[in-house]
Amino acid sequence: MASGERKKAKDELLLVGGQAVIEGVLMRSRERTAVAVRTESGRVVKKVWRISPLSARVRLFKFPVVRGVGVLYETLSIGFKALTFSANAAAGKDEKGKDVLGKREMFLSFAVAIILAVSLFIVAPLFLAKLLTKGSSHTLLFNLVDGIFRLLAFLAYLVFISFFRDVQRLFQYHGAEHMTIHAYEHHDPLLPVKIRKYPTMHPRCGTSFLLIVILLSILVFSLVNPEGFILKLLSRILLLPVIAGVAYELLRLGAKFEKNAFMRLLVFPGLLLQRITTKEPDNSQIVVAVAALKAVLRVR
Repeated sequence: MASGERKKAKDELLLVGGQAVIEGVLMRSRERTAVAVRTESGRVVKKVWRISPLSARVRLFKFPVVRGVGVLYETLSIGFKALTFSANAAAGKDEKGKDVLGKREMFLSFAVAIILAVSLFIVAPLFLAKLLTKGSSHTLLFNLVDGIFRLLAFLAYLVFISFFRDVQRLFQYHGAEHMTIHAYEHHDPLLPVKIRKYPTMHPRCGTSFLLIVILLSILVFSLVNPEGFILKLLSRILLLPVIAGVAYELLRLGAKFEKNAFMRLLVFPGLLLQRITTKEPDNSQIVVAVAALKAVLRVR
């Protein structure tokens, strides 16, 4: 192969994303998802899925904003499978040789988590805003107070869970995921000694996405503001997919034009927030992240 062809092949990187799971890392490209988990015995086990993106199957999901909704659905669906696999791989089998957590238990856990999230980040801020602005006719004030409470609830939640040891381990794997993707994107060898120089923060991160969603929601809910508590609550839930779609487009732009001053300003708050949600990993955690990435890239 000529040197020019080698350089071209080297430069053609797959767009890879990921997330931390229980004692492991998920990596995902457009067509493959891989999860690597370290078991109690210290062994690294992997599982790989081939995926068919919604945008490849349904034309509608190729369009801006709508594609963000599709990606969010795919991320939740894949994340559910990955967490089920990682929980069982990390915990091992029970005395009967069966998985500790079945699909039913994981589904119930997800359902409870969604109910708690809606209660904490939508219902509670809305209720407190109504309580504090009672008697006021200023809808802008109501929405501003609602948005501030939503942001404070999100920040308080992240700080609170960061004190738990298991969550700290999760945040370390989150850092390992980001550092490994950085090394891949900079064409560095996927070795812990080479990966360690990279930051645990990454502009294309789910933490940044959630923060953009919350900040956008303050603006959107100021424009769409029906009367009555129930209608306000329903409008906030129904508009979440639209807001998520717009947030996805902004995150893509931030990653694509990361050297642009405005885009750097856009992603900066998310990078700051990742100081909570990512921690410096040890070499064994980086090895797990590398195993997941290599499985996605089909590299030994």
